[in-house]
Amino acid sequence: MKIKVASYNMHKAVGTDRRRNPERVVQVLREIDADVIALQEADQRFGRRAAILTPHVLEEHGDWKSVDFGMRAASMGWHGNAILIRRSAQVIACEAVHLPSLEPRGAVMCDVRLAGGMVVRVVGMHLDLSGLWRRRQAHAILTHIATRSHPYPTVMMGDLNEWSRASGCLRDFGADYRFAETGPSFHARRPIARLDRIMVSRELQVTDCGVHSSAASRVASDHLPIWAELSA
Repeated sequence: MKIKVASYNMHKAVGTDRRRNPERVVQVLREIDADVIALQEADQRFGRRAAILTPHVLEEHGDWKSVDFGMRAASMGWHGNAILIRRSAQVIACEAVHLPSLEPRGAVMCDVRLAGGMVVRVVGMHLDLSGLWRRRQAHAILTHIATRSHPYPTVMMGDLNEWSRASGCLRDFGADYRFAETGPSFHARRPIARLDRIMVSRELQVTDCGVHSSAASRVASDHLPIWAELSA
């Protein structure tokens, strides 16, 4: 079975033109047309931490639904991390993952049954700016996955904030997971850094991958979205 996944730091829908435009973010998501999408910075940072992409916006412009992690009534996810899945997909289990940090950080995880019957475990994350804390957070995520009672093919995606190519948290994740060679995704106007990553467990094969660069994506956020096609 084949699936397409994507990860997008949507920067609270504030584009490189400094305007907030949620519909523009959904336009980019429609261009990618992935089955599962991990979003970062999907909620407001302060106050009620309300979702940027409201259910109305998703229903009107997209074919996805947001996984409900039950953390905050107005939020889409947990500390800005959210997961979108096709409306035809079924959530088997989902939970927020608490991460060690100096500033608010978290990850989200869900087990999803796709339309073809395949079950995949998806983890979305946005790691710390500090290399020391990134490694602690990577260890917390890997430990959390390892202790789940039901193993599934796993995809981990997000903004790792790791500028190095093969050290730090990348080395920790790389011990058991393969990286999709998507390419530089930051800054959207002139991408030079591979801050955004897609990692897969050994049961999955990356058949194609890349960075989605279009007229809309170069304006919608300061990150470009990344994507990968997988087979099991």
